[in-house]
Amino acid sequence: MDNRQYAPATQRNREPILKILSEVLPTRSNVLEVASGTGEHAIFFASQLESCRWIPSDVNALAEESIIAWKNACPVGNLELPLHIDVTQDNWQQEVAEHQINAIVNINMIHIAPWQACLSLMTGAAQILPEGGILYLYGPYKRNGEHTSLSNANFDRSLRDRDPLWGVRDLEAVIAAAAAQNLNLQQVIAMPANNLSVIFNR
Repeated sequence: MDNRQYAPATQRNREPILKILSEVLPTRSNVLEVASGTGEHAIFFASQLESCRWIPSDVNALAEESIIAWKNACPVGNLELPLHIDVTQDNWQQEVAEHQINAIVNINMIHIAPWQACLSLMTGAAQILPEGGILYLYGPYKRNGEHTSLSNANFDRSLRDRDPLWGVRDLEAVIAAAAAQNLNLQQVIAMPANNLSVIFNR
């Protein structure tokens, strides 16, 4: 039985994201990917960023099984088994204390989760990351309270129809949540399909 799951967006965005990660991640990083989903990003980034140790995670058991299935199907020596992390919990960072994380990658989670997930991500990142450590976010955002495209506005409505606690976030609110934890904004980079890469350091 093949437990691998597939997310079409992964094939479209992985190369542009890789280009940014190649520029911003410290060499020989221990990279925690929060909310790894299918595991397709994890297997791809680990295979391309060979100097990094890639540590995937998710809260969903089916996603964890998919990550393991991808790892078994495409063995990559620097890809770890997934950690079970619920980033909405204030103590989630305890799950990674022994791994000496110096970079965190979070792709397409903040809008498909309660706002508490973003706040807890920032709190945990501030505690986990060493000085100079990197937090990388990817996804759609509003800017100055406005959607950047009609497609993002429609996407936001569909998310809120599924769960009123979800939705495309205001970039300024995310930056403020990071700043409250002494995470400093470094870059905001426009990406394909009206997404952004948002990079902080500690």
